[in-house]
Amino acid sequence: MNMETRIGLAASVLTTVSLLPQLVKIFRERKAESISSLWIAILFAGLLCWIFYGFLKKDLIIIISNIVSALINASIGIAAIIFNRKTKRRN
Repeated sequence: MNMETRIGLAASVLTTVSLLPQLVKIFRERKAESISSLWIAILFAGLLCWIFYGFLKKDLIIIISNIVSALINASIGIAAIIFNRKTKRRN
């Protein structure tokens, strides 16, 4: 594995894993009022663009890491919707 591939792999893993603490926090606290739906939408759109770019470049690292990131981001969005609905019902 050359240096370029190692750096790309490290960047992909780190950016993908960066979303996990937010997802864990939402599920632990069972609330997501501070999550911006605009942030989720913009990030998701960007991830879809990266996936498309990865297919154009035929780069498996870009494709896989951004698919995983998109799934985590979608999970954050779904959890935010669910927990925000529960919070509104209580109020």
